[in-house]
Amino acid sequence: MTKLAAATRSVVVEREMPHPTEKIWRALTQGPLIEEWLMKNDFQPVVGHRFNFRAEPMPQWNGVTDCEVLVVEPNKRLSYSWDGSGEEAATGPKTVVTWTLTQTKGGTLVRMEQSGFRPEDERFYQGASYGWQRMVGGLKRVVAGLD
Repeated sequence: MTKLAAATRSVVVEREMPHPTEKIWRALTQGPLIEEWLMKNDFQPVVGHRFNFRAEPMPQWNGVTDCEVLVVEPNKRLSYSWDGSGEEAATGPKTVVTWTLTQTKGGTLVRMEQSGFRPEDERFYQGASYGWQRMVGGLKRVVAGLD
């Protein structure tokens, strides 16, 4: 392990959902569904696709997150970079979000990990720790409403 890797932290949220992996995968990879539980986006589940998440700007955040799809393993794993945008791009956090879906007897174990928070990213780490709990709850609600 490099010193850099040792100095970073991750936010991890795990929830078991009583739904098949295919249904959860739809909510993770279809732009209009992603917008219902996360943010407006121009996401496509294609490795190398660059996209943005967009929300209302707020103090110390312009409301845009720059991303690139890194891994697409249908119904199993999805990973994308999650970086600051605009003025924040140069010094802001450069993290990776990875979704892992594991079939269980009762449905699917959903694991979200956002990795790469440096010590100087503390406020972003705290925000992500709070925000992902709420977002994964929203994901669960959206999946429950799918046919």
